[in-house]
Amino acid sequence: MDWKIILDLLVSVLLIATIGYAVMLNQRLTQLRKNRDDLAKIIVSFNEATVRAESSIPKLRKAADDAGHALQERVEKAQSLRDDLAFMIERADTMANRLENGVRSARTEVRTSPTGGKDTPRVAAPANSERPSQASRAATVAAAAAASDVDVDERSEAERELLRALQSMR
Repeated sequence: MDWKIILDLLVSVLLIATIGYAVMLNQRLTQLRKNRDDLAKIIVSFNEATVRAESSIPKLRKAADDAGHALQERVEKAQSLRDDLAFMIERADTMANRLENGVRSARTEVRTSPTGGKDTPRVAAPANSERPSQASRAATVAAAAAASDVDVDERSEAERELLRALQSMR
């Protein structure tokens, strides 16, 4: 055989291998282009989601600030109410002690009266403990309020409400 024929056969085999490789490479490039289009769509949707998220951040901050201010107002109002209640409790305790002392002095006056206390109603004495129970304290306060020489007009609204509450506990 001639060298020319062998070289032609070798070149034709190499050309057939090159054509096969080119077809395979073309298919892969087609898949890559298709995937690149899908990837571009994903990137566009990701960018849109990012823009929406960025535009929502100021709204969220404003909502958080509004909620924080509302919460702060409620806390301040609660603290004010707490202070008012503490003041009212202190005043009520002072009034109860004053009324209790008035009742005690009225009792001693009744016991030392010349009639022996038979004409005046007596209120049961509280138990011998340092702090009388609420019921006995309410009875004492109510009796003292009835026997008190303080005019009703001179009492504040809080004192009148306290007296009503203590009388309703009887």
